[in-house]
Amino acid sequence: MIDNEKINEYISKFLEESAGKPSELYDPLKYTIDSGGKKIRPMLAYMAADLFGSDLQHIHPIAASLELFHNFTLIHDDIMDKSPLRRNKPTVHIKWNENIAILSGDAMMIIAYKALEKLPPHILAQVLPVFNQTALEVCEGQQYDMNFENLPSVSIPEYIHMIKLKTSVLIAACLKMGAIAAGASQSDADNLYEFGVNLGIAFQLRDDYLDAFGDEKVFGKKTGNDIVTNKKTYLLIKALELAKDHDANELHSCLNKQTINAEVKIETVKSIFKKLNIDVLTENEIDKYYNISTEAIQKLNVPTEKLLPLRKLAEDLMNRKS
Repeated sequence: MIDNEKINEYISKFLEESAGKPSELYDPLKYTIDSGGKKIRPMLAYMAADLFGSDLQHIHPIAASLELFHNFTLIHDDIMDKSPLRRNKPTVHIKWNENIAILSGDAMMIIAYKALEKLPPHILAQVLPVFNQTALEVCEGQQYDMNFENLPSVSIPEYIHMIKLKTSVLIAACLKMGAIAAGASQSDADNLYEFGVNLGIAFQLRDDYLDAFGDEKVFGKKTGNDIVTNKKTYLLIKALELAKDHDANELHSCLNKQTINAEVKIETVKSIFKKLNIDVLTENEIDKYYNISTEAIQKLNVPTEKLLPLRKLAEDLMNRKS
């Protein structure tokens, strides 16, 4: 099975071939890719292809494209979220400036499409519609996320739909595109997509959980940012749903007060979360979607032992600390 080092090597080489001048446009791209990251999305594409015995050389362009697209979204998301850190390093808009970050992100998106040009025409014709639909849905998810900032309330189903679009469909597309390129049946490709969608929801819920309760040194970015910005995560929505009397008043006060100290706000909201067992409820929700995802891969027409690496990665994602 291909490892992280090989994935980094291929993506870095492809990026080097595609990059030119001015350096202000391309240096942030290299900085972003070289900053690390778990490379989960390309790894999923390789794993999906490996299930069907494909020559993995055919998957390289898909893996590169998906990772480049993912990092394009991170550059722009960090601007919109005003995030100072990504993977324990300054975000692109902090290290350079917002205009450079926007333009470099745009360039990375275009290079993601250039990667797909390397595919044989018969494979490109099948995976390009998946990529395009996914890219559009990710943008829809981001817009819903921004819309939620101005809504007085958001329901749990609305939130799950948003994170499905913003996060899950890309994870699902990695699996489906890898499977299609490897010659999988439509049924197997669709079941892998279903696995990815539900794993992606669980993955994002884990991210929400870690933003509140993770260790900053392990998590790779400052915790509590979602609390400071009043981001309507599963944790906050559930807390607003369950909080009564004093807890409800204190929670609403933290959300509405303009001058509250950030650290005080984080600690106050986290204490309410703990009191309402929001950490436990979130873990339960993560388990729920993880279990749905595992049911989907049980339907795949492949030997059970071939599923072990995919199951192991899914378990690692669910138990991650960063």
